[in-house]
Amino acid sequence: MTLPAPYPPLVSGSEGLDRYPDDASALAARMAAVYGVPAEQVLPVRGLTHGLELAWRLAARDGGSVEAPKAEPYASLAAIYPAKGETAPEKSIVVIRALGSPEAVGEMAARVAPALLVVDEGLIEFSDSASAVTVVSDQPNLVVLRSLSLAYGLAGARVGAAIAQAQTLVRLASVLEPYALPEPLVRLAMQALDPSRMIETAERIASVRRERERVVRELGRQMPVEPGVGPIIMARPEEPAAALAGLKAYGVEADLSGERLRLPISIKSEVNDRLLAAFGLTPAKRRPARVGQAVRDTKETRIVCAVDLDAPGPVKIETGVGFFDHMLEQIAAHGGFSLRLQCEGDLHTDPHHTIEDSAIALGQALKQALGERKGIARYGFVLPMDEANATVSIDLSGRPYPLFEGTFETPFIGDYRTDLTAHVFRSLAEAMGAAVHIKVTGQDDHHKTEAVYKAFGRALRQAIRVEGDAVPSTKGVL
Repeated sequence: MTLPAPYPPLVSGSEGLDRYPDDASALAARMAAVYGVPAEQVLPVRGLTHGLELAWRLAARDGGSVEAPKAEPYASLAAIYPAKGETAPEKSIVVIRALGSPEAVGEMAARVAPALLVVDEGLIEFSDSASAVTVVSDQPNLVVLRSLSLAYGLAGARVGAAIAQAQTLVRLASVLEPYALPEPLVRLAMQALDPSRMIETAERIASVRRERERVVRELGRQMPVEPGVGPIIMARPEEPAAALAGLKAYGVEADLSGERLRLPISIKSEVNDRLLAAFGLTPAKRRPARVGQAVRDTKETRIVCAVDLDAPGPVKIETGVGFFDHMLEQIAAHGGFSLRLQCEGDLHTDPHHTIEDSAIALGQALKQALGERKGIARYGFVLPMDEANATVSIDLSGRPYPLFEGTFETPFIGDYRTDLTAHVFRSLAEAMGAAVHIKVTGQDDHHKTEAVYKAFGRALRQAIRVEGDAVPSTKGVL
């Protein structure tokens, strides 16, 4: 194997021992696409700690030193090290955690040159700050460290990247150990960074930020709270030790940092409710969230689908088949629920797999969101659209039974195959566990197709409506 620069292909003195698995170059390219930099400026590493370790190794090998001034944010750091008019020793490395503007980081890099400036951006995705990677091309001594641990859900698999100009990465790569990034980690990272995961990753980050704002607002009524960055806030209770014990009693793991408490923020509101309850703050009671998620990876498609039956938005769909995206939007909009679905499919072959598997994933997510189906209306029916008329009957019985009556003369609407319409609703019925009876008539195939999807959404809206707490069946179970 020969990796492109800046990856040295062999470890000195060893025959055929590669520093990286065969698909590390693909990981570097994927990271480059996500971070918006050229592939030659990305060196995959085992998370932030490994990136920092490489900096320490480089300093030790070259007889230099590592400086890590304790100052946050960058605005205060610039006045501390090095002082204005001074320069850092040539072989030193300055490590900072900075979430200031890229221009400020670039100014700092110029100030410490020719020493390396290493910037920890492990939590940048959770902030409003722009990344310093935008100034890497202008600063040959700048190294930006990124992590997949929190933002991309790989906390248990340490993977990240060092981003710098190629000649700087050559220096870092020269102190890499053999097999620096095991192949299983590369595969997990490639999966996490797959385009099919991006919508859901963005929503996960947004959810953490929303929950962080909520907890800061509620907790701020009792004590000083610093919003922090990422899934952590810093609070100053009057008695930190007692607060720590109270949190533990509610199953919330926190830790002391001087006189401050580092409090974790979960993506799950119910977990954060426990945190607030530990401080005597009781959130308003609400029904358990009716949310569902399906991940479907095959040789033909990679799909992530998520629904929230009690939220009207957002609705974000990317399958690569424009008309089908529009039809799924109709289901969510008329169904009154949030839907996020992203698919990477073999469209170069045919849209069949993309459409079929997306319908299956949507059905699976809906089934999970419905849970025990307590309190739902269970049944739904309707929808005329100009000359077309679509009748859709739904029974969320848990028993799949699809029935479709209708034909289409036009083979394609855009890239969407009209003969797959019946297939879509069969897949939905089977995956979500429902009887779905559809009959459509009319002259315009576009109208007929759209009427079916809209009618299904409207029927589903009625069926998922919460009317009480009981299971809608004399059997007591669906």
